Parts: sequence; C-alpha cells; structure tokens
Amino acid sequence: MKNTLSAILILLSFALNAQPVDFVSKCQNYFGTEFVSDGQQYRALLSGEQVAEFHTTFYQANKYRLVACGAKNNQTIVFNVYDKNRNLLYSNKDFDNAPYWDLYFSATTDCIIEARLDTNIQTSGIVYLLIGFEN
Repeated sequence: MKNTLSAILILLSFALNAQPVDFVSKCQNYFGTEFVSDGQQYRALLSGEQVAEFHTTFYQANKYRLVACGAKNNQTIVFNVYDKNRNLLYSNKDFDNAPYWDLYFSATTDCIIEARLDTNIQTSGIVYLLIGFEN
C-alpha cells in the first residue's frame, strides 16, 4: 500500500511538472509580440468542480494579458479575477470563455484569480494560467 501511494505521488508530480514544448508555446502564442510573460506559470491539477486560486499583484498604469489554457486540446478554462475584497473584476464566462483577456489597472491592485474546468467539456485536467505585461 505504501509503495502504491508513493508511485501515485511520483506520477502526479511528473504530470504537474510536465511541460510539452508545443503546449507551452501554444499558450504563449496568445501573448503575441505585444506582451511579455512575467516568467511564472501558475498551474493546478483539477477534478470535477475544484477551483484553483492564484494570488497576484497588478501594478498601476500597466496593461496585462491573462491566458488560461488546459493541457489537453479543446480544454476550456473558466477564470474569474477578483480584487482582495472578492469583488468580481472580470469573468471570461461573460465572453464565451475566451482563453485570454487584457486588463488595465489605474491603481496597484492585489487580485485573486480563480480558474476551473468547464465540466461540460472535461471533468479533470491540468489548468495553466500565464500573465504577461505590455511590452
């Protein structure tokens, strides 16, 4: 039993750390030439109605692009951006689950980004969130 649990944890670790070159570049393509990645990849392995929560700070007078991708083709990610008081600032659900969106902040803002799978399409998978700033 202990060996089986260890094997499962090792496989899960590989799954979360796996970054196929074509998949990462597909997600980064949404940045185009206008945006530069902040260098971080936010990711989570989700199942069913689970929600991944990421915290970040967006700085005053900057334009950002949020990109949400699933590790599998045609995987739709639903994401919401909230301020630190949980006021909804943006939801891609209002825009047919667009895979990316540009945000501008007139003041430095601490945000919470929630991401989940569209369970009508897929019930488990890895969610990636990339953040870029205007070049």
